[in-house]
Amino acid sequence: MHELTRTARMTGLFYLGMAITAVLGFLVIRPQLFVAGDPDATLANLVTHDSLARAGVALEMAMVVTQALTAAWFYRLFRTVNSFAASGIAAFGLVNAVVGLVSAVMLATAIQVSADPVGDPTATVQILYLVSLNMWGVGALFFGLWLIPMGWCVLRSGWMPRVLGWLLMVGGVGYVLSPFVLYLARDAQVLFDAMAYPASIGEFWMVGYLLVRGVGRKAPDAAPPPVHPPAAVAG
Repeated sequence: MHELTRTARMTGLFYLGMAITAVLGFLVIRPQLFVAGDPDATLANLVTHDSLARAGVALEMAMVVTQALTAAWFYRLFRTVNSFAASGIAAFGLVNAVVGLVSAVMLATAIQVSADPVGDPTATVQILYLVSLNMWGVGALFFGLWLIPMGWCVLRSGWMPRVLGWLLMVGGVGYVLSPFVLYLARDAQVLFDAMAYPASIGEFWMVGYLLVRGVGRKAPDAAPPPVHPPAAVAG
């Protein structure tokens, strides 16, 4: 296994960790706590399920860590393909991490307010969860922006299926456009969700490819063996 394959598999491992923590925190735990349109129920859930709420914050923080590591390792993987695009993956990925960081702060503050009320805890907790939710909604801009240079690097490298590269780029554009659809068109939640499907397929394909295959056969070795002249010529 050469250096590039090891880098690819470490990138895939961090990417998988990011996906797992994001899914568990945002799609599994959050719906059990936050009730849209019912602040009293949200506050009651936080008080009753304090451990679950704290687990949600821990998962959000874990997502931040794995997102940052994924961004850094994608730069390491693709820097020889196109340094500008690789830097874009890292930069946009780190912005994603900041989005998650702010969201985690909101959730942690909501837990603190539910345990030690300040002012109107019912309204405060609901607002904090709404801000966190909208951080993720607006954050889709950068969730998409980091997929576009990622797909471009896949296409330029020749190490991975070209279809994967195009899927990542199309999914990235869809992600970038989705917040505009969500906030400009009322009752467009279904379309907003649908626009994320290509990106989700591309990301899970990328994770699987990095972990199972690493890089394709066309990828260069990290340190190719030296070429020595024939003995007769050397003499």
